[in-house]
Amino acid sequence: MKERSARKGYVRKTVQRLTVLGALACTIILLSGVAVTLGSYRIGLPEVYMTILEKAIFEFRMTLGLVLLGMYKYLPYTGFLYLQQNLAGVAPPDSGLVTIIWDYRLPRVLMAIIAGASLGLAGAVMQGILRNPLASPFTLGIASAASFGASLAIVLGAGFASSGSLVVGNAFLFTLIASAAVYGLARYRGISPETMIMAGIAIMYLFSAMTSFLQYIGSSEDVHAVVFWMLGSLGRSTWDTVAKSAIVLCITFPVFMYLARSLNTLAAGDETATSLGVPVEMVRIIGMAGASLLTAAVICFTGTIGFIGLVAPHITRMIIGGDHRFLLPGTAFTGALLLLGADSIGRTIMAPQILPVGIMTAFLGVPFFIYLFLRRRRDYW
Repeated sequence: MKERSARKGYVRKTVQRLTVLGALACTIILLSGVAVTLGSYRIGLPEVYMTILEKAIFEFRMTLGLVLLGMYKYLPYTGFLYLQQNLAGVAPPDSGLVTIIWDYRLPRVLMAIIAGASLGLAGAVMQGILRNPLASPFTLGIASAASFGASLAIVLGAGFASSGSLVVGNAFLFTLIASAAVYGLARYRGISPETMIMAGIAIMYLFSAMTSFLQYIGSSEDVHAVVFWMLGSLGRSTWDTVAKSAIVLCITFPVFMYLARSLNTLAAGDETATSLGVPVEMVRIIGMAGASLLTAAVICFTGTIGFIGLVAPHITRMIIGGDHRFLLPGTAFTGALLLLGADSIGRTIMAPQILPVGIMTAFLGVPFFIYLFLRRRRDYW
């Protein structure tokens, strides 16, 4: 009887969590349409969805037609018949709306979703493997390393990539260097949550000092460019940056979901997890490497965007609990909503001037962080 009651309670809780995830996904779709309507040229919400749908269908049919055309010598009748019946009268949607929505606004909105999901997911994984509510990609020195890499490219013009992608390449590379340094220092002292956090703090202060030195010796124009990059912005988003960040997210997310049960076991402590057969050190290495790669793939294009990786996991825990099988996708959705909402507010609060999204995330994140600090109950962690 008790077993049946426990099973019903588990099923009910699972349904509630899945309902929350579905509601978050629907909210993202709705807010995305609203975000696309924002701008100097006003567009209605139905027009946004219809234009995107028509453009997507047009691109799909043209791509399929080109594929069949390439297969013409192998499937001549099928390719010819499809092209004749379906592509003869195909015309693209209105070019004016397509240019505004598809080429300018939609990449920014999609980048906000992908960046928010990536940063939130990376923060949840780091907090899980380190069992620390303050762990995030930015408290462990990753953002400081990216800032130094970008500053090195801007001030000295030095780096490890071609001139066109010097800032992006430097930011990405130094993010990975910082992650490797944190792991190396922690491994030297024995990999544990405490040693990794201490190593991350040391790396953070080191790269922050080097960034300050570059700002000190740089010209006023270079310093202005460095400061603007460190504020974080989605204004440089293109379909190319969206695709690259999305590919990394699609690769790392299944890996994190595979580690979800191990992360749940780690919450009981290293000794308990080891006794239950969890390879603790391997889980920490894979989790840290994946979270660092995910963060690097975002902030190299957007600049420093804080608080998403710190706040989004806590909000999700308060809503659906600490089970990483649901926490990880929930945090991705929550991070996407937070960043998309912050960017939408930044685009409208002082229009036509656009506030950097890094400023807005700090304005939104600090009050919630103080709220968590003042709470007496610890059920969110």
